[in-house]
Amino acid sequence: MLSRQLLNRVLVVLGAAVVCMLGGCASDSSVISQADNFYTDLKPAVVTDPEVSKYLQKIGDRIIAAAKKEDAKGVGPDSHKSEKTDWMYGSNMKFYLVNSKTLNAFTTGGNQMYIYNELLQQCEDEDELAAVMAHEYAHVYCRHVQQGMNRQYTILGLALGAGAAGAVAGGKEHGAEYGTAAAGGAMALGSFVGMGFTRKDEAQADEYGFDFYTHAGWDPKRFGAFFQKMIDLGYDKTPEELSDHPTLASRVQVANKRAAELPKSAKKWAKAPIADKDEFAKIKARAVQVTKAMPSDEQLQQAQTLLAAFGNCIVPTEQPEQVEARKKTVVTGKKKGS
Repeated sequence: MLSRQLLNRVLVVLGAAVVCMLGGCASDSSVISQADNFYTDLKPAVVTDPEVSKYLQKIGDRIIAAAKKEDAKGVGPDSHKSEKTDWMYGSNMKFYLVNSKTLNAFTTGGNQMYIYNELLQQCEDEDELAAVMAHEYAHVYCRHVQQGMNRQYTILGLALGAGAAGAVAGGKEHGAEYGTAAAGGAMALGSFVGMGFTRKDEAQADEYGFDFYTHAGWDPKRFGAFFQKMIDLGYDKTPEELSDHPTLASRVQVANKRAAELPKSAKKWAKAPIADKDEFAKIKARAVQVTKAMPSDEQLQQAQTLLAAFGNCIVPTEQPEQVEARKKTVVTGKKKGS
């Protein structure tokens, strides 16, 4: 038989799955709470250097201020308008640089958005970085994590139901073994790590990210520049039908089309970057310096593994370290589920 602890987990997630299928489930408060808990696990890898942190937050605040004005005009998909949005513009909204060699950026849907140091190092200037950050914030604005969690709960409910059935099928001799393996593996997939955004989510984050980016004053013609760089580095080899992401080429094409179709009045939105190219280069160098100085203790290594395991939000091709890291988190999840 399943252990009482594991059986309770099965029942909780099965119940959540039923609620989701009836139209309820992940609320802002539940996502924010889980995201805050997840931040605790990632905190050892967060860069705390004041110079780097303040610069990143200044970019983020400019994006958020533009989004708040767009919200006041009623801009946004239905998912954005499903609950109150005040929290999305508060002082708790933070952009963090994290010490990771994976090329990625990610949000857990609450108050935190994570920019990986490898991504920062690949950016040529602030425009490229701001475009990625606006994209990540747009995932929060559109409540994509909430939607993804609802999908996950439904899948988990079915998987855990199968685990419980496995326990029954295994009988007295193998019930615990079959049930624990099935349920433990399913629970491991229930974290943010197992929840990548869909192709529609990514396209929508580009759409609203472009809106916030341009209204915040950065060059519209540069929104697709980072994606073009990823193409040049060979990250656009996966056919779109085999990926959760639009191709990088299509993202560049759409971004350029949006820039060309902006009204003439959009020129008034232009602002100087927070850091010019020379200052931006110094920020990048500073980030390299401070991340090298971060101690390589077990907590930091665990946080880096977790960061590497996140689904990629920038390129459609999974990097080798992401695949390996995800395997490790699934194994850990199974152990915790036993």
